[in-house]
Amino acid sequence: MNYRVLGRTGLRVSEIGLGCEYLAKMDGGAIQKILDAAIAAGVNYFDLFSPEPHVRDAFGQGMRGRREKFILQAHLCSAWVDGQYKRVREMGQVEAAFQDLMSRLDTGYIDVGMIHFIDQQEDFDAVFQGPVIEFARKQKNAGRIRHLGLSTHNPRIAIQAVKTGLIDVIMFSVNPAYDILPPSEDINVLFDKGSYDAPDVLSCTDPERRELYSLCESQGVALTVMKPFGGGALLNETASPFGAAMTVAQCLHYCLTRPAVATVLPGAATVEELREAVGYCGLSPEEKDYSALLSGCPAHPFTDRCMYCGHCAPCTAGIDIAVVNKYADLAEIQGTVPETVREHYGDLSAKAGDCVACGQCEARCPFGVKVIAHMKRAKEIFGA
Repeated sequence: MNYRVLGRTGLRVSEIGLGCEYLAKMDGGAIQKILDAAIAAGVNYFDLFSPEPHVRDAFGQGMRGRREKFILQAHLCSAWVDGQYKRVREMGQVEAAFQDLMSRLDTGYIDVGMIHFIDQQEDFDAVFQGPVIEFARKQKNAGRIRHLGLSTHNPRIAIQAVKTGLIDVIMFSVNPAYDILPPSEDINVLFDKGSYDAPDVLSCTDPERRELYSLCESQGVALTVMKPFGGGALLNETASPFGAAMTVAQCLHYCLTRPAVATVLPGAATVEELREAVGYCGLSPEEKDYSALLSGCPAHPFTDRCMYCGHCAPCTAGIDIAVVNKYADLAEIQGTVPETVREHYGDLSAKAGDCVACGQCEARCPFGVKVIAHMKRAKEIFGA
């Protein structure tokens, strides 16, 4: 397993984590098998949005005697009401659901307390101008929550959350299909294949999603990824908006090459599915490579923008072209060079100014990126 730092929290988390999407359909014994297999594979980051009592009980049992092996992202405002899941904002229900969570988990703290599922502006305003955020901050001050997070599918909401300065982690839906769509308060737009047929749909990352990635990277706010397979659509040639099927590894690799992403949280209906996901870490670069598919698919090819795939390597001057382009993009989107980005660029052993304009990288790039011009741009931005 590979590990990354979860932004400014400083926590060291597994690149592949575990979402709980399928766990509610399992009994306690089956959940324990999944958790045991995840821990054995080196997974240490777990999302728990599900309020189902038996799922929370299973996590509590699974953590018993090995709490240090779990970095738990658990959700506030996700409640079990009248025998079913409900997203809640009324404080009596919010507090009761949190007390139930802590009791069933039998733990003194949650590593990341996620404010659950905010996609609409009205909802965001109510949460951040009302008692929900104050309750979350109170739990953090008391040590019951170590870090605050928020889950959303809307990049516009995520950007606002980062700018509050209160949120350390954003749980966000990331995959190449969702990345081409503009923000919407209606989550169903993401799942509707017809959304991708519109003539104005971009064939590269939507500007507001690019802004989110850049802002999170510069502020040290980590992204944890949900929906890496687009609800399974990206794994199916017929259902995929690209008209071609991606592999599990290609989807995971796409997510992990986006700025600020610390961990991807696929669900697993079986131990075998979990093992397929964590097997990503042992695959070759060729097995992870998504560039040929995205650049040559029948619909929505990503063109003339660096996708950080690394296909341009090796550089004759030793430049990590994908990383240089990533830092330059982050600075360009922000309209300034964030200090963290400047420091990261300064640590590179070879910089854009070392480019000898041989053109070998451009011949290898599947996205038609004019790399030599991009290196000149980076040199102007960073001065080296």
